[in-house]
Amino acid sequence: MSDAEMEIFGVAAPYLRKSERERIAAQNTLFDAKTAVFVPDPKQEYVKGKIKSQDGAKVTVETEDGKVVTVHLDDIRPMNPPKFDKIEDMALLTHLHEPAVLFNLKERYAAWMIYTYSGLFCVTVNPYKWLPVYNPEVVAGYRGKKRQEAPPHIFSISDNAYQF
Repeated sequence: MSDAEMEIFGVAAPYLRKSERERIAAQNTLFDAKTAVFVPDPKQEYVKGKIKSQDGAKVTVETEDGKVVTVHLDDIRPMNPPKFDKIEDMALLTHLHEPAVLFNLKERYAAWMIYTYSGLFCVTVNPYKWLPVYNPEVVAGYRGKKRQEAPPHIFSISDNAYQF
């Protein structure tokens, strides 16, 4: 759905899908698939980093916050290109593993996009605050639409269950 088509959701639109501008910017972000990785972190579980060197099974990685860590080759996980940031269906990730899933959920939650799909499942992260995603406009926006035709939401799941 384009930004114009998202207008049917009213004030809820930014809580459901990234804007076209943000999606285009993510596609044009520089990214090196050979060096961009996730590494374990004692405080945050995983952090982003760039491989600086490798000596056998030991890999030296510089994390986003500037720390340099040395980890075993088996402990690093490849990052997905930026075009997959805040992806609506995590089953579409190029690299589907724990850090990629956690990062996607964290990024979507930070943008108050609390609904995400993971294949057939709708994943929800409780925002612990009221968001304008449950009003009649949103209900109407999902009515009669297939799951792929609208952003992730529990209303999509329920309307599809009702329709089929």
